[in-house]
Amino acid sequence: MRIQSRVLRLLWLAAGLCLSGAPIAAAQTPSAFAYWQNDAGIVLIPLGEPIPDWRIQLLGGVAAMPLYEGSNRYWLVPSPGFDIRYKDIAFASAGDGLGVNLLRGQTYRAGAAINYDVGRSQHAAYRLNGIGSIPPAPELRLFAEAALLPFVFSVDLRKQLLGTEGIIGDLGVYMPVIGREELVVFVGPGATFANGTYMQKYFGIGTSQAAPHSHFSPYAADGGVKNANFGVSAIYHFTDEWYINADAGFERLLGSAAGSPIVQTRNQLIADLQIGYQF
Repeated sequence: MRIQSRVLRLLWLAAGLCLSGAPIAAAQTPSAFAYWQNDAGIVLIPLGEPIPDWRIQLLGGVAAMPLYEGSNRYWLVPSPGFDIRYKDIAFASAGDGLGVNLLRGQTYRAGAAINYDVGRSQHAAYRLNGIGSIPPAPELRLFAEAALLPFVFSVDLRKQLLGTEGIIGDLGVYMPVIGREELVVFVGPGATFANGTYMQKYFGIGTSQAAPHSHFSPYAADGGVKNANFGVSAIYHFTDEWYINADAGFERLLGSAAGSPIVQTRNQLIADLQIGYQF
């Protein structure tokens, strides 16, 4: 029996015990997805049997997302993915980046990774013409996850090394709502924060970007809460190796992001569907 199945059952057992009042001893994705949706359950794997030296997963599928954050128009894009982990020490993942768990235990992990921000092209939508593109950029990411069953709490802080050169972070919590041998579903809310440098690049309009160069007047975006979000992740195994992964997320822009003239709607939806194979 695979370790992942044991982990999922442990998660569901913990949720059931909590809801019944029994005592308990103390997972690049688009922006509307909380980081936990990339690795749901990873932090609890040490509760199972010994972790294998290598765990490898390959995925492919399609995602529906806004043309840009704040757009009211959507498009379909390819959604490939991979996740490679060496014991509970190091990992390379499309969602988590390339990193190491510097601290790790049965109910927690914390470490550092290199991620990337895909940036934004001014040609993604006619509305963005004239405000300039934001180039892709590597990010230094610090992260931590801890389980207080049945909940798992996550936090990360990212510093862009190029691109906006801003700072952005996420807070999130998730729990299983369905846990069976073949199907598990996680849900949870989250929030994203960013400093003024990041917010101005993505949502502000500088004097050199304002009309007549673009469609907008100058706008200063301040740092603070960028959005609140809620996500759902489901994994269905139809064999021990093959599975389907589905994610859906809702994001509501807040603060200076919500007030930006480039934003057509504060409410953002995103979804993807992938088929995966695990070695």
